Amino acid sequence: MIEYGDYMPHGMCLLWEPWLVILWAGSDLLIFLSYTAIPIALLTVLRKREDVPHAGLVTLFASFILLCGLTHLLGIVTLWFPIYPWVGWVKLATGLVSMTTAAVLFKLIPTLVNFPSPARMQEANQRLRDEIAAHERTLASLEKKVEERTRELTAANTTLAIQTREAVHRSGNLLSVVTSLAVQTAKGRQKTEEFLDIFVARLRALSSATRSIERKNEASISLGTVIDESLRVLEETYGERFAYAGPELVINPEAAQQISLAMHELATNSQKYSLSVSEAAHVEVSWSIESGKFDLSWREYGMPVLQSDDLLRPEGFGTKLLTRVIPTMLRGEASRTFEQGGLVYRLSVPLEAVIAEQDQGDSDRMAARIVDETFGIDPA
Repeated sequence: MIEYGDYMPHGMCLLWEPWLVILWAGSDLLIFLSYTAIPIALLTVLRKREDVPHAGLVTLFASFILLCGLTHLLGIVTLWFPIYPWVGWVKLATGLVSMTTAAVLFKLIPTLVNFPSPARMQEANQRLRDEIAAHERTLASLEKKVEERTRELTAANTTLAIQTREAVHRSGNLLSVVTSLAVQTAKGRQKTEEFLDIFVARLRALSSATRSIERKNEASISLGTVIDESLRVLEETYGERFAYAGPELVINPEAAQQISLAMHELATNSQKYSLSVSEAAHVEVSWSIESGKFDLSWREYGMPVLQSDDLLRPEGFGTKLLTRVIPTMLRGEASRTFEQGGLVYRLSVPLEAVIAEQDQGDSDRMAARIVDETFGIDPA
């Protein structure tokens, strides 16, 4: 047991002057309270922030400061109670902790010196923010490109769906027409050569408009181009004895095929019974648009009168093709008559049956449905 009864209280050294005792005790109390609060704050930070570097050094500082505060508290006690041995042991502990703290601190000087300054940390943070912003801009650009490519792919698939449907539709119609041509041309033909000559000529006429459309890579064609393609040989052969004229009109593929067939049949008959027989014979082709109707006219002039009766022979397939099949396909009507010594063929159909559509109607809806089912988006 430590004896301290023989020591003199520290207040006696102050002559028990009240103001001096209060000054001495008050100062030590303030120091004790401060030295107690600081370690508590440091330890609270360590408890809430486990990522604080060199937490052991912070703990040593907290212990050192706390012990220093304890010596000041004991300094207040010694004013009245001379417990100097206890104060000595506390000071020894404070000294040991202080030396340990100093040793550790000096050992960590290189590491602590390398800690980035607030300015460097701010600069590094700014660089990181700039990089993040750059990455965000890049991501936004990539997203925009993906959206653009998606729209392009949507448009391409829409176009492909429309073209596929149109190709199937055209192929079906074309096969039906070819089958009908073959069957009707074969009727009454005794010789294979005769059948082949007529059938192949009609097939060539049928394919003329289709080839023209394919060369343009479009789903429509000018009526003037169709007639020029169909009657080019006639025009080159007879020159000024053949002429055609009419307003500019863009027609759909089915109308192009039917009109091309009509031109072939009429040209074949004209060469056989008119142009090749009389030098005075000539042909005029014209068309007009009025009140939602499309009218096409083939008129031959200068035909010998004696040949008119020969042309009024029993109705063959060519006549049926001109006056029944073609107008039926185009939802109209046609006539083939003789006027003023010449053959006149008239075709009158609704304009909507021949004109190229500006939109695809059902094709667009079907294409939109296909794209929607495939990509899960509603194309605008």
